[in-house]
Amino acid sequence: MGKIKSLTRTAEKIGPFLLWGLLVLSTYTCASIPKLSKTDKKTIKEVLRAPVSKVIKGETGFAKNNGHSIWFEKISPDIEIKGKVLLIMGNGQDALSWPPSFISNFTDAGYQVIRYDHRGTGLSTSEEKWKKKRAYSLSDMAEDVIAILDTLGIKESHIVGVSMGGMIAQIIAIEHPERTASLTSIMSSGNVLDPELPPMSNEVMPKMISAVLNHGLFGSKKGQIKRQIVQKRILMGQATGDIDLETMAKVATYNLKMREGYNLMAARHHYQAMLNSEPRLKRLKKSNIPTLIIHGEHDPVMPIVHGKKLVATIPNANSLWIENMGHDLPDSKINEITGSIISHIEKTAD
Repeated sequence: MGKIKSLTRTAEKIGPFLLWGLLVLSTYTCASIPKLSKTDKKTIKEVLRAPVSKVIKGETGFAKNNGHSIWFEKISPDIEIKGKVLLIMGNGQDALSWPPSFISNFTDAGYQVIRYDHRGTGLSTSEEKWKKKRAYSLSDMAEDVIAILDTLGIKESHIVGVSMGGMIAQIIAIEHPERTASLTSIMSSGNVLDPELPPMSNEVMPKMISAVLNHGLFGSKKGQIKRQIVQKRILMGQATGDIDLETMAKVATYNLKMREGYNLMAARHHYQAMLNSEPRLKRLKKSNIPTLIIHGEHDPVMPIVHGKKLVATIPNANSLWIENMGHDLPDSKINEITGSIISHIEKTAD
């Protein structure tokens, strides 16, 4: 009891200093984060006032895996199904983070698309509260994907992952090759702690935190939408190009009004999952899964050399290095990215 009181007093003493530290950090990084224009703000207001757009158009359900309930959506094409494509998002992101045009390019080409909410995001839930001592790994998160495939009765799928999702996709190819028709790993790594390669950038995180402190800390819908847009621009790095701000605002509004909104703590849990996971490069050397590696040349988070090492490691891996692309899926590059993936998929079917 005495120890608890002591800890409480300590917390009360350092609390103001922690708050001051956050304010200093915010002040230090505010000048470096992108600003929203008057037009941007006007668009956000108009979207919030308008009727909520329909974002979920496919069949939805839940897959159960070791105490976790994973929400998924299956989106079928209007034409005969050529194959299945399962999409895996990055750290802290849910199913709705995929740009609508990214998905429609696959369905227009005849592919059924499955997307899902990572643990702790969207409508996915857990029976137990997350604790660092019992934190899950990326292999555990890969089992969520297998649970979805089992629930849908899908024997194998083309697996496409972005950033952390690319790492999960690699694990599926390693641990469940019979379920993996092909692998596409986008702006990802075989070992984020590889001593031979530059590490993940430590410049982006303070800016991402600053975006939260400025726009998303107190949870207003308008602020949450602003945070999404500012953070996307941060992840673009030095890459240039327009953002489909209206579509982003519509999707974010749907998420905030019709679902559970955004859980900012999920990113911490997913980052811990990455730290709890073994490097994949040695096992990927033995892979015979048809593989495509895609990486932006201006990635400010994961240096492109991580993608190039994956290509050098995985037998017969193909690559696509994209100019003027950061650590995001740029609207102007989506046709190039999806077109390359579809060509890769169709080659595996020959």
